[in-house]
Amino acid sequence: MTEETAAQASGGAAGREREGEWSLAELALAYAYPESAGRQAWLRANMVSTLDGAGQHDGRSQPISGAADMRIFGTLRGLADVVVVGAETVRQEEYRPVRARAEFAGARAAAGQTEVAAVAVVTASLDLDFSLPLFTSPLVPTLILTGAAAAPDRVAAAEKAGARVVTAGDGMGVDPARAVRALADLGHTRLLTEGGPRLLGQFIAAGVLDELCLTVSPMLTAGAAQRISGGPGVAVPHRLELVSLLEEAGFLFGRYRRS
Repeated sequence: MTEETAAQASGGAAGREREGEWSLAELALAYAYPESAGRQAWLRANMVSTLDGAGQHDGRSQPISGAADMRIFGTLRGLADVVVVGAETVRQEEYRPVRARAEFAGARAAAGQTEVAAVAVVTASLDLDFSLPLFTSPLVPTLILTGAAAAPDRVAAAEKAGARVVTAGDGMGVDPARAVRALADLGHTRLLTEGGPRLLGQFIAAGVLDELCLTVSPMLTAGAAQRISGGPGVAVPHRLELVSLLEEAGFLFGRYRRS
């Protein structure tokens, strides 16, 4: 998408030129993956932050979200091949499988995508409840990204539950760059990560994050909540460019990508 198209989709700046909600069609245009994403991996993150920098409240992102943020959340999932998420976020947010949306069915079929995005869980220990719907009733099998040294009994439990285990590291942990390559090798090139903060920090430090979709919530929380990213730092801050900026009900929705 060109910057001109992005500006048109965002009403020219942060506000709308008319009253009402952003439609799913408008959001799909504003957040379309670049054409190259059909051929090579493009990793985008979707995160929400309060005005004072909190990425969650009481351990969850839902309290600082809103209706428009959830529509964008659904749109980004509707455009992605796979949703990459950390195991702790799966536990804290009570993750469920991605649900089918009729609004995206035609576009997904035309792009050669599966009915819905798969979920890929990044975990070293495979300390997950495999009786949850994420594993027992997804429309497409859930993926487990883990290291080569993962406990065989946990790998067997994941596979018995119907998950596909993918090796993305030589030891216990997962190498972020290798995880991106492994997903691309499976045909998943339109990648979306929803965190949590530690996983996002690993992607940033590894230099494999192409885009950040950031919701700025008009809320203040104080306290000591995590930021949207954590873990290892980078030697030099990564500069991103603004692609589009939307506003609804006081929430700002920025889309940033590598310069």
